[in-house]
Amino acid sequence: MQRRKFSREFKLEAVKLVRDRGVAVAQAARDLDLHENVLRKWVREAEADPQSAFPGNGQMKPEQQEIERLRRELARMKAERDILKKGRGLLCQGLDMKFGFIAKHRGIWPVSWLCGALDVSRSGFHAWLVRAPSARSLSDEAYAGKIRASFISSYRTYGARRVWHDLLAEGLSCGLHRVERLMRMHGLMARPRRRGLPKDHGERSVIAGNVLDRQFSADAPNQKWVADFTYIWTAEGWLYAAAVIDLFSRRVVGWSMSDTMTAQLVTDALVMAIWRRGKPDALLHHSDQGSQYTSKQFQRLMADNGVTCSMSRSGNVWDNAAMESFFSSLKTERIARKTYRTRNQARQDVFDYIECF
Repeated sequence: MQRRKFSREFKLEAVKLVRDRGVAVAQAARDLDLHENVLRKWVREAEADPQSAFPGNGQMKPEQQEIERLRRELARMKAERDILKKGRGLLCQGLDMKFGFIAKHRGIWPVSWLCGALDVSRSGFHAWLVRAPSARSLSDEAYAGKIRASFISSYRTYGARRVWHDLLAEGLSCGLHRVERLMRMHGLMARPRRRGLPKDHGERSVIAGNVLDRQFSADAPNQKWVADFTYIWTAEGWLYAAAVIDLFSRRVVGWSMSDTMTAQLVTDALVMAIWRRGKPDALLHHSDQGSQYTSKQFQRLMADNGVTCSMSRSGNVWDNAAMESFFSSLKTERIARKTYRTRNQARQDVFDYIECF
């Protein structure tokens, strides 16, 4: 029996089910069709070193170690930038505001990173956690409930001033600046207007014919795979999700998610599918003519694995109807019912839909 393989991205999302979403290891293992001990091992590895967990097989070469070190350093710098961006104005605020922000976001970033970005000590934060709340904190908590109720009733469209007017209409005595502070602390941000869909300006390198020809059935696994990617809106911007589906089982065999719609996005999805199913034999892969699929990087991966390339005709979505159907179900059953404040929230929700639903 062939040993199953899992990408680093899959392992990290599986760990998040347990650590961030509170799913029991046994339940998560059943949902993902994993052995419980395997998932426990992944959780331990991620807790020991979240940035360099699951590097791959074998020892890394010195240059690979240096690249990994730089990657971790860059990840921390990006995280600190995002922390300061999300907590705008917190550097000028008191410790209670900073510690409240850290407590709210420690499920997204490590506490050490949050403390470093906001220039506070970890020991001070942990002492604050166990300290009895002040009268001001209790008052803030009461007002926060009213503020959240007003914000939610507006379908997340009200800014601080309109929420403040709601509180005044209820006879509550509260300043505008306090409403602004509490909304910022609790991450209550009015929905921005959606931008138009990003344009694909990439150069088309290889255009293949429509070999699949709308024959969306297969007699056995690994005969026909279809692929595409979609856009998911979050308050942080677009998240792109690519998927590969086996037409025999109509199941997702590979997927990837990224902040950018590059060739790497669709390449990672196909790599995951090959890892899971093994090197294909006489496989037909069908996609649209997007620059990601026509790129030299993606075409080289298919050529190296003996995969035959098929592409929809330009502007004809029905040539890849099976893939369109999957993304339509994803958006109807999951995405349209949610509002994602962060890309990470959307990523976890899509992972749950693909691997657990």
